[in-house]
Amino acid sequence: MSMSAVLHPTDLRRVFGAFPSGVTAVAALVDGAPVGLAASSFTSVSLDPPLVSVCIARTSSTWPTLRRADRLGVSVLAAHQEHLGRQLSLRGGDRFSGVTWRATQGGEILLDGACAWLDCSIEREIPAGDHDIILLRVHALDADRSVPPLVFHQSAFGRLQRAA
Repeated sequence: MSMSAVLHPTDLRRVFGAFPSGVTAVAALVDGAPVGLAASSFTSVSLDPPLVSVCIARTSSTWPTLRRADRLGVSVLAAHQEHLGRQLSLRGGDRFSGVTWRATQGGEILLDGACAWLDCSIEREIPAGDHDIILLRVHALDADRSVPPLVFHQSAFGRLQRAA
């Protein structure tokens, strides 16, 4: 393939989709109401200082509100929470309908039943094409290793299966 070839979004999605990822809910209380979104582009960045990142589409109508929160909760969705991955991706409507969650004193929202959670604040926002890379400083975290994660692969939700 020539380096000057035009890459089509359909091809990019198909190839990028070959790489499985987890699914996170990024959420907080803003003006007393829960605000959140689903992000499958979550990754660890640094141990010292403790940093993670998520990528948010510039077209997100939720991020401009969510970014106003002092603290953000990042919940790594569990395999049984596929419905939450879908619900938090909806445009419009109540994304938190039927969702059980807790808000900490800092205002971040953590979803019940997630396999891991992180209490974060925004360290830096980096423009990157049609997305922004949101670098988050981790203040506290925990995980339940007995709960398997939800996986996003080839534009579909799935589950991990251990190799024999």
